[in-house]
Amino acid sequence: MRPLLPLRLELAAARAVGRLSRLAGAGGGTTLPGKLLWKLDPRAIDRLAARLPLGSALVSATNGKTTTAALGASILGPSARLVHNRSGANLVSGVASTLLAAPRGAELGLFEVDEGALPEVAVRLRPRAVCLGNLFRDQLDRYGELELVAERWRQAVHALPAETTLVVNGDDPQVGDLARERPGAIVFGLDDPRHAQPELQHAADSKYCIRCGTPYVFAAAYVGHLGDYRCPRCGHGRPPLDVRAREIALHGLERASFELVALAGSRRIDLALPGLYNVYNALAAAALALALGSSLDDVARGLERAGAAFGRFERIAIDGRTLLMLLIKNPAGANEVVRTLVSGGAPQLAVVALNDAVADGKDVSWIWDVDFEPLLAGLDRLVATGGRAAELALRFRYGGLDPSAIEVVPDLSLALDRGLELTAAGGQLVVLPTYTAMLALRKIVAGRGYVRPYWEERAA
Repeated sequence: MRPLLPLRLELAAARAVGRLSRLAGAGGGTTLPGKLLWKLDPRAIDRLAARLPLGSALVSATNGKTTTAALGASILGPSARLVHNRSGANLVSGVASTLLAAPRGAELGLFEVDEGALPEVAVRLRPRAVCLGNLFRDQLDRYGELELVAERWRQAVHALPAETTLVVNGDDPQVGDLARERPGAIVFGLDDPRHAQPELQHAADSKYCIRCGTPYVFAAAYVGHLGDYRCPRCGHGRPPLDVRAREIALHGLERASFELVALAGSRRIDLALPGLYNVYNALAAAALALALGSSLDDVARGLERAGAAFGRFERIAIDGRTLLMLLIKNPAGANEVVRTLVSGGAPQLAVVALNDAVADGKDVSWIWDVDFEPLLAGLDRLVATGGRAAELALRFRYGGLDPSAIEVVPDLSLALDRGLELTAAGGQLVVLPTYTAMLALRKIVAGRGYVRPYWEERAA
C-alpha cells in the first residue's frame, strides 16, 4: 500500500495536530499526532525509526517499564542523543508521536512499550535490543489472562530480527523462558535470599510450571512470583543469570543499594529510589545498557544520578508540604508499594485514588487481592477518592480499618485539598493513585503551579 501523501507532508500534518492539541489544552500531544500518522500511513513509523543511526531499544513489562526506561535514559543519555517517550505514552501512537517530536540529530530511540502493543511496535521498529521485565495479572478486561500475553510475547520474540539482543528477567518463569531459544540473550535477576518473602504471596501469578503444570518450588520469592524457582517434576527452573544484584540494602522510603554483578565485573550501586522492585528496575536498565554497549562505569554513574520517574515515588512540594505519589495499578505492584511504605514507617494519613477508566482497567476487583492490611496498624485516616471511591472504602473497611477513620471524597481535587488540610506544615502526604487518577492529580497540581505539565517536562 502506497502512502497517501509524501512523508514530509504526513509529518507536517501530524505535528500540527500535536501543537493544536497543546494550545487547546486538550493534552500534551503525546498520542494524537501518532494516531493521525498511523491512519495516514502506518509505514511512516518504520521510516522514522530507520532514521536513527544507533537504532532503537524497547522496554516492556507489566510493572516498572516507565522507571526502567527512565533509568536506561539516565545511563544512555550522556553518550547518545536520545528519543525517549518520557511521558509514558507507550502504545503505537505514543511511540509514533515521540518519533515525530525527535530532536534534530537524534541517534538512539529508547521506548517503553505497552505489553499488548509490543508485537506491533517490535515489527515496526526492528529494535537493536528488547528488554522484558515481568508479567503480572493486570487489566484482565484489556489483556485477558496472563498466559495470553505471554504467548503473544513469545511470538513477538520469535519474529525479532536475528541481530536483536533479548534481555529478560530470569526470575519470572514466563519471561525467563523466552531466553531459552534466543542465542545471545542476557538474563538478569536477584541473588540475595535475605530479601525473599517467607512464603509465596497470595497475589503471585506464575505459580505453576509452564511446561508440565506442577507447582514450582521457590528457593526465594522476592516480588510476587519473581524469584528462584524450580519444577520438582520436570526440572524447569530459573535460567543462569548473566547480570545480578547481590548484597541488597533497602533504606526505607529514601533509597536502595546493591552490588551489580555482570560478566565485565561488579560495581556498588547507590540508587535514589526505594524498594526491592526498584532494584529490579535498575537491574533491567543496567542489563539493557550493557547489551547496547555501555561500560559498567557508565551504568553505575547513570543509575546513581537517576531520580524517580513520572508519578512513581515522585515527590512534589506543595503548600509547604511534600506530596509523595506512588502509582498502584495491580496486586503485585500495590503490594510492593505497601511493603516499601511500611518499611519506612507506615503513614498515619493516606489518600488512595481508584478509577476505572480504560487505562486503569474497568474491573477493579483486583483491590481485594492487594495486601493493604500492613498499612492499617499506623493509619489514622484514609481519604478514599476517584470514580470507585466507595468500593475502595469498603475494601479498607473489610480489611479492619475503623469506619470513622475513612472519608469518601470522590472528587480528586477536593480529596487532595482534604489530604493537605490534614497534613501538618512541613509534613508529607502519601497519595496512592491508579493511572488515570495519577494523571488527573498531577494536572491539578500543575494547574496550581507546583509542577510543570508532563509534556513540558518531557521537552526540558
